[in-house]
Amino acid sequence: MNEYSFDLPLRDLADADTPQLLKEKRISMQTELYQALPDSDTRQWVKKVNEMHDHVMQQAVAICEKQLSEAGYGPPPVAYSFIVFGSAGRLESTLWSDQDNGLIISDEPHEGKEDYFKQFGSTLADILEAIGYEKCQGKVMCSEPMWRKTLTDWRTQLNTWRSDLSWEPVRNWIIASDMRHMAGDTELSNEWLDTLYGGIKETPQLPAAVLRNTVRHKATLNVLGQVVAERFGEHAGDFDVKYGIYIPLVNASRYLALQHGIYESSTLKRLERLIQLEATTLSLLEMMQEAFLTALRMRNSTPVQQVDGLYIGTGFMPQKDWKQRPLFHELRDSLGTVKKAHRVLQRQLRFLERRRL
Repeated sequence: MNEYSFDLPLRDLADADTPQLLKEKRISMQTELYQALPDSDTRQWVKKVNEMHDHVMQQAVAICEKQLSEAGYGPPPVAYSFIVFGSAGRLESTLWSDQDNGLIISDEPHEGKEDYFKQFGSTLADILEAIGYEKCQGKVMCSEPMWRKTLTDWRTQLNTWRSDLSWEPVRNWIIASDMRHMAGDTELSNEWLDTLYGGIKETPQLPAAVLRNTVRHKATLNVLGQVVAERFGEHAGDFDVKYGIYIPLVNASRYLALQHGIYESSTLKRLERLIQLEATTLSLLEMMQEAFLTALRMRNSTPVQQVDGLYIGTGFMPQKDWKQRPLFHELRDSLGTVKKAHRVLQRQLRFLERRRL
């Protein structure tokens, strides 16, 4: 693979002062990125994709402020931070990733701030949708009250999630743990993260609860070591890259990072720090790192469609592709790593569960 060899015109995004213009510039850049994928180093290519998304979303925030000002709402009445979760939080977005975001609003008193940021969250979600970021089916968006709060209310919610160790609150806490600042006041984001990570030390049962949510994933190798593809539906015979390789490695890396006090949102950075600390068997961690890079490459190489100029990926690798060498051997080796990591986590969960008794 060659190093990524051209620079995206990110500065030009500042000239896009409407959603339509911003969408057009995004389409131009993502087309260039997609054409470069086959000849690019995976790590560098993914980095460039996420740089593009960051600049596009930051410009969307600027457009949102402008639209609200022109509509008579004025400028933001208090400081705020626009934050992202999911693959955007982990710096692992594909060209077609959807929205996963939220707002942190300053506690500074202002009579109109609740109405302003309610409108801001709704408007920004609509702008992001207009430029190609589909709205999150799970409603993890700044337009939703649960993901749009003052710093004080966020602290209450984060502490509630870590204190109630049932499935849904822990799932929400896991989503939150991938948070990354995107635009606005960085101090608000830093204080938010202090609450998130400070709560880990105060809740020794939290790692086990996170692990219980983590060890569940679809079987991708059978007892004979054969690849398990989709059995039914339009993707019968295809392989689900996202939930077969990518998500299990994301989850395992997140848990191990949490267990060892590594506070990074990026899976690759989590793995790098785990390797430096030799947090578990070094050979397994290095295999996980290699398998994760394979997962990123495969995830971004699944078939795409173009709709209104934007790419839409399926997340499934066609049977005709994954059964071909050397891709088949890469897939099987990566799935073997996923299985080994899963066994390590299962043993840790059994140990932690016995300690609870």
